[in-house]
Amino acid sequence: MEEKILQEEIRPQNFIHEIIDEELKENGRCYGKTVHTRFPPEPNGYLHIGHVKALCIDFGTAEKYGGVCHLRMDDTNPTKEDVEYVEAIQEDIHWLGYDWGEHFYYASDYFDVMYDLAVGLIKKGLAYVCELTPEQMKENRGDLTHPAVSPYRDRPIEESLDLFARMRAGEFEDGAMTLRAKIDLASGNFNMRDPAIYRINHAHHHRQGDKWCIYPMYDFAHPIEDMMENITHSLCSLEFENHRPLYDWVKNNVDLDADPRQIEFARLGINYTVLSKRKLRKLVEDGIVSGWDDPRMPTLCGLRRRGYTPAAVREFIDRIGVAKVPNTVEYALLEACLRDDLNANATRAMAVLRPLKLTITNYPEDQTETFETENNPLDPEAGTHTLTFSRDLYIEEDDFMEEPVKGYRRLFPGNEVRIKSAYIVKCTGCVKDENGSVTEVLCEYDPDSRGGNAADGRKVRGTIHWADARTAVDAEVRLYSSLFNDPDPDAADKDFMACLAPDSLEVLKGCKLEAAFANATPEQSFQFMRLGYFCADSKDSREGALVFNRSVSLKDGFKK
Repeated sequence: MEEKILQEEIRPQNFIHEIIDEELKENGRCYGKTVHTRFPPEPNGYLHIGHVKALCIDFGTAEKYGGVCHLRMDDTNPTKEDVEYVEAIQEDIHWLGYDWGEHFYYASDYFDVMYDLAVGLIKKGLAYVCELTPEQMKENRGDLTHPAVSPYRDRPIEESLDLFARMRAGEFEDGAMTLRAKIDLASGNFNMRDPAIYRINHAHHHRQGDKWCIYPMYDFAHPIEDMMENITHSLCSLEFENHRPLYDWVKNNVDLDADPRQIEFARLGINYTVLSKRKLRKLVEDGIVSGWDDPRMPTLCGLRRRGYTPAAVREFIDRIGVAKVPNTVEYALLEACLRDDLNANATRAMAVLRPLKLTITNYPEDQTETFETENNPLDPEAGTHTLTFSRDLYIEEDDFMEEPVKGYRRLFPGNEVRIKSAYIVKCTGCVKDENGSVTEVLCEYDPDSRGGNAADGRKVRGTIHWADARTAVDAEVRLYSSLFNDPDPDAADKDFMACLAPDSLEVLKGCKLEAAFANATPEQSFQFMRLGYFCADSKDSREGALVFNRSVSLKDGFKK
């Protein structure tokens, strides 16, 4: 049964570190050794938040024990691999604050060794060439009461050696033959029922070119790569638990001297999103999103463009912990981690997303003045910036109601509010167009209330933000919300495309931002006062054509 992880839960223990602690003790398996882990992504797509759990576990474990984490590209399947993904993976890992140093490898670096080790298994009578097609192999895999069957299992060693060499030479078509490990056709673990360890695939490899037309299966390649690199702890997600006996079988039967240990942990599940590369690719290819870095995507490049910070992502992984039980994490926890980080570090400034003109009728037309405001009240060293103030301002449309509803404390005829950091104003009326829509709000200010406090001590309950019409800069603001309206769009019984939210992006043009935004740099984060946290878009924002993405609201947007 799955556990649901909530924001309020206590930070859990890391069972992997408890295991390593024991193994590093005197007489332990790793006593006197340096901890070596590895992060082995397949370069056929971009890293997403699900990969980050494994990434942080691998690199974080090595970091904790003063060890080394290898970055290894698992490029054993050439069909969809590309150097574009290799470079993107490296960039994302560096962005998170991790580094592999000189320990960068490709699985394809070991193809020659893997081939020789496979030949060695044939010579030991522990592997054979099988001519069953994939369909026939499936038909002959047996069930819990019947063993698998292969008419080629007792093929003479010399014949398998000859056929395997000819497979490598390209004599046979894809799917015509496989090399299978000779283990146990009656095993209760179907992964041990003479699994295929090599298959024919006439595909161009992004690094090896056309040198190979046979490629090792991951279950065969994985332990060999770990042994070649002297990995001490091979940390895998839980779906590899039933593959561990095969990992150990390969480790114990190939001619390499190393003893890595595979340990499995639960994968990250997160609601209101999908973490399947196939499904994410469909969103891109069908134009549902603008690309892999669309800010609604759970990819690291998408989260980064939306305004997520490395500190927030790593804190998220720390909070959910490492467990053996499959877990579903609320997306709200990821948002909370970002909100906490930006609250402590983001610059405060004012922006008006749906501008309505406000005119202070008793303020001199030719006068302007300035106010100093803190960049971040939580950080005394963050400094201040200057606000300009004049007769003409912009406020939010919903900060004025001609006929206020009960409890409304903002602008309406006869009511006073505080213009944040500036003055107290009293609404005297409004101007409408021929259709009856309000186009301008009229107010009078109290000259003795500079800074927002009345000289006579009267209480003013409402406070609104604003932008000076004479110095404000224009911007486009993109309001992102969940791409899916179903908390479990990844469920096997659901069409995830039918779970798409129709309103996951709202684009606002003509927004008015205070002058402090004019020189915003890509990915720079701000708190738009009263509105949320936003960052300058890394692709589209530039001087004179500013674009901001909403990173997260001020409050939990997922609580209904």
